[in-house]
Amino acid sequence: MNTIAALAGRILLSLLFIISGLGKLFDLSSAQVALAGVGLSPDLALPAGLFELVGGLALAFGVATRLFAVLLAGFTLLTILFFHHNLLDHTQVVEALKNLAIAGGLLALFAHRQVAWSYDGLRARRDRESVARDAEMRAARAEGRAEALSETTVTGTPVTRVETVTDIDGNPTGTVAVARRRWWQI
Repeated sequence: MNTIAALAGRILLSLLFIISGLGKLFDLSSAQVALAGVGLSPDLALPAGLFELVGGLALAFGVATRLFAVLLAGFTLLTILFFHHNLLDHTQVVEALKNLAIAGGLLALFAHRQVAWSYDGLRARRDRESVARDAEMRAARAEGRAEALSETTVTGTPVTRVETVTDIDGNPTGTVAVARRRWWQI
């Protein structure tokens, strides 16, 4: 149930930024006027719209979720600072509190490590499987070396090194003990 709630929350938060970013991109002139009205450069309308769209899509698909959650939380807090700072106006207070709640949700998403049904979750699972496979391979090699060394002590032949034997594809197939040769031995 937690996984479904985390997915739904991530998608709902992302929709806010996707729709807002698309709105800025489709009506750039309105976004430029709004930015100019608070003393910011109107040239920021296009980058802000692209950032919201890309960040929202990244949240929706779970790509770099934690990074975009923090970046979008900072972006949302900056909108309070520039657009909703008049605390005497009731509408501005409501907007500021709404943005504060959105930033809180994004920070909760940042802190929530359960990113199932996302690219980040898939990558983490793949990394864990790779580490387990590598550890299993190292254990098998060590076991083969130990076995080869124990065989040489039984036969009494001195060993200089243990080499890994590989197949034609370069995959390790086992180990072999290489006996030390004396100059008079063939």
